[in-house]
Amino acid sequence: MDFRALPKIELHAHLSGSISRQCLHEVWLRKKEAGETDLEDPLMVMPEGKHDYDLKAFFPLFSSYIYHLISCPWSLSHTTTRVLEDFASDGVVYLELRTTPRSLPGLSKAEYVQTILDAISSYHSRSPPPPLRAKLILSVDRRNSLPEALEAVSLARTFQSAGVVGVDLCGDPAAGPIDKFRPAFDQVKKIPGTGVTLHFAETACSGTGKELMELLSWKPERIGHVIHVPRNIRGQIINGFASEEAVKGDEGRKKKMGLELCLSCNVHAGMISGGFEAHHFGEWWKVEETIIALSTDDVGVFGSPLSNEYALVAEHFRLDRTEICALARGAIEVIFGGEEEKERLRGIMWTE
Repeated sequence: MDFRALPKIELHAHLSGSISRQCLHEVWLRKKEAGETDLEDPLMVMPEGKHDYDLKAFFPLFSSYIYHLISCPWSLSHTTTRVLEDFASDGVVYLELRTTPRSLPGLSKAEYVQTILDAISSYHSRSPPPPLRAKLILSVDRRNSLPEALEAVSLARTFQSAGVVGVDLCGDPAAGPIDKFRPAFDQVKKIPGTGVTLHFAETACSGTGKELMELLSWKPERIGHVIHVPRNIRGQIINGFASEEAVKGDEGRKKKMGLELCLSCNVHAGMISGGFEAHHFGEWWKVEETIIALSTDDVGVFGSPLSNEYALVAEHFRLDRTEICALARGAIEVIFGGEEEKERLRGIMWTE
């Protein structure tokens, strides 16, 4: 099966982590020639073929390097465009990028978001129109304060009409308790048409029953990673832990929880043991009450495009062509992009 030609939906992709090493190198070259950086060449910092970044190495890679390289309007716009092009070349037809709003020299957080949205809009305006449609999710980092989280939610409200479709909770799972963010995510629920997705049980320290029940009480439409999930919490996910208005879909049917599963990230980062065949995709993909959206997380770091994620599940879990198409098509129902976009995708995604 041609997994690259397969039309695909990507719902868990961090902008900064999706930048290819070659693109980072291009940015570095321009800044180096202009005397604007003393950082080491990204091709030395992130050698070709190295993808085994555990969480202790992963987060500092961004805070001490990538964020310092992508530090101006040009580099932000250029890398956003290249990320869109890379996903499109891999057969992705709908993409929800996510990013934590940052202040850059000369850019406020609002201008940071606007710069990304302008790059997306410019990409969409190409002739002929590209098959990829992209939206933006704004993230709250666990290291943020409540005022910073509320600021991200305010930006989501401000830029909703320009393409922001959701709010995410992300960041180092060991950063501390998350109940302080409840008021911010309560505010998200007051923005019609804005979804909630949460990094969920990434590590053992973030997989306590108390934390996961707190996260589920925020009524997310999707959760990501879903690794260290106690059996009783698994039951809550399957049975629908949310209020009536959150779980009712079209014609009164219960909505299904979207699970953003990232195989290569979880294996290469040592978040699971036993390799690909031991990935919890095998436990979830036939659970009728959930919908799996295969995702890449940080393709620039872990080196596995979405087409390869589909190849991996076909190989290790013996999915045939019909099952692969159903898996890809199923993600339509948990996008945040609205009914018009769902209809477009229903006309694009393969059925067999």
